[in-house]
Amino acid sequence: MKEILELPPLFLWGFFCFSNFLENIFPPWPGDTITVFSGFISSAPNSPVSFGSVVIATFLGNLFGGLVMYYFGESFLKFLKRTRIPVLSNLYHEESLHKTLVWFRKYENVVVLLSRFSAGIRFFVSIVAGMSKMNIIKFVILYSIAVSLWCGLLLFGGSFLGSNWNQIIVILSYYNRTIIGILLVVFLYFLYQMFGKSNTKLT
Repeated sequence: MKEILELPPLFLWGFFCFSNFLENIFPPWPGDTITVFSGFISSAPNSPVSFGSVVIATFLGNLFGGLVMYYFGESFLKFLKRTRIPVLSNLYHEESLHKTLVWFRKYENVVVLLSRFSAGIRFFVSIVAGMSKMNIIKFVILYSIAVSLWCGLLLFGGSFLGSNWNQIIVILSYYNRTIIGILLVVFLYFLYQMFGKSNTKLT
């Protein structure tokens, strides 16, 4: 802990910013854990970084990461349409993709707002937003609100609990398991609706 507090402020700020950016493009990265920890660091006595500077680092890292994945989704869709590489061209199914994008456009406001609250879907939402050509200004506004709400809770929790910040990680673990369970049930329900109805029609 002492060694961390002795690090240059710019280094810590850059690391926290990069951590939030990396989480958007590499989901296994423990971004939430580091965000909580950064809140704790900002509240430590003689901390080289203030709470406000950590908030800015968290926000900018997430926003930049979200925009990178947004433009990746837009470019990746164009690439899939044009590619002649068998493995990649098989990923492009016009009808299925069209249905997905139509559904997303219908609920895009809610999906982008809620995506930040689930580690299981936040990675894909920015990509699909780019694929569906969601209005970039609307995306930035909604994504910023989502980041502010979710990361604000993590930062405040880490700062408020101080040395007990790791209690939030335990809560996050149970929370993520619950969300993943709910998403799995919803996914299985959609599969049942899709294939169950198809089998009924065939009989």
